Amino acid sequence: MKRPQRGWSVAEFMVAMVLGLLLCLLASGLLAASGSNYRNHHENAWLEEGGRHALQIMAQSVRQAGYVNWDRDTAPPELEPDTPAAIDGLDAASIGRNSEGISVPLPSVANGSDVLAVRFSGAGGGSTGDGSSLNCAGFGVAGDTRAWSIFYLATDDGGENELRCKYRSAGGWGADAIVRGVDSFQVLYGLDTDVPADGVPNTYLNASAIRALDAAAPAEQHWKRVCSVRLALLLHGEHNTRADTVDTRFDLFGPAYADGRDIGTQLQESRLPPSQRLRARKVFSMTVALRNRGG
Repeated sequence: MKRPQRGWSVAEFMVAMVLGLLLCLLASGLLAASGSNYRNHHENAWLEEGGRHALQIMAQSVRQAGYVNWDRDTAPPELEPDTPAAIDGLDAASIGRNSEGISVPLPSVANGSDVLAVRFSGAGGGSTGDGSSLNCAGFGVAGDTRAWSIFYLATDDGGENELRCKYRSAGGWGADAIVRGVDSFQVLYGLDTDVPADGVPNTYLNASAIRALDAAAPAEQHWKRVCSVRLALLLHGEHNTRADTVDTRFDLFGPAYADGRDIGTQLQESRLPPSQRLRARKVFSMTVALRNRGG
């Protein structure tokens, strides 16, 4: 005899459907978490690449600042008393891309970010030299030229802050973006206060402090006593990819540098725009010594 066929009851079907929905929800949550972790990992990788690239370009420019071209028939102009200092800067300011050097300061773009200006001599003949002396855009500078590499923050067309490199070419002043997504760019200058100078920094000051020293004792030419430069960048990612809500404080020069008057060297995440608080962030810093003068 054939046994009667029996299907699921309504109660069994409802239980199976609920269990299936729970499994789908769990799988969706795991997929979303995996996607968020991947995006956050990608943002951190981008930050690493951008931060290292920016520091490398600035470090190369700073090292060139102490270069003296001895391969010439006359005395090197770098040693003349009236020659401007190789290192200069502005505290909590920005500049325009077409203005002369840093002669026209503008209000700071982001969190009291600074301006770093490097003057250096070229090397070799021709219009672009021998390739050993480059400006921040990567163009060669000839030996009879005193060139600039200037670093500052500006805002791009999308409203994002970017670190720019300003330089002078045959066609005039120009500026190129180095890295975008910058919360703060800060600079300290290592000052050699020993007499005679020994090339070792005794203290680190911001641009405002050095200008105050020059105003009090112009003959000392404190900018010419700068023998190293401390750089710091706080970068953020493109999108909100963090799952945490931790209110992090970023000390761009470490917790030991706690001068509250130097705006932007300490940044609390809760004070940033709400739309940017859950982005990946990282501090990049480096201390670069100027090349020693030889004779």
